[in-house]
Amino acid sequence: MSYVIEKYYATLDSGRLQDATALLAEDVEFAMVLPAGVNRDRGRAAMLAYLSGRPAVDRKHVLLRVAAEGDMQFAYGAVTENGSVTTGWFVAAMHIDADGGIDRYQVSFSADFALLPVQSSRAEARR
Repeated sequence: MSYVIEKYYATLDSGRLQDATALLAEDVEFAMVLPAGVNRDRGRAAMLAYLSGRPAVDRKHVLLRVAAEGDMQFAYGAVTENGSVTTGWFVAAMHIDADGGIDRYQVSFSADFALLPVQSSRAEARR
């Protein structure tokens, strides 16, 4: 792993929520753009509360593309549950502060729009 964004998602997906949020600056600002609405807040504790409040499922972020430019890091990927079911796709961007912490974080999730071509029965059903 060469990017903080990769470490964040790997730690999050391992279920170590406190370790994942430890990668955030104490006063991190975040916006989670989800189909149900936007969750915008501030602070490591607020992010931990959000993550802890999600339904308990075997959720993984499968990173398909990762990039960095200066103090910004980006990821695109699929969200899977229970090892095989793709529930949607996400685009994430993080600003990394001078101490290496994530001080701004924005992610959007779509259950039905993939940026890359999808080879699945789900994609075929939409045609």
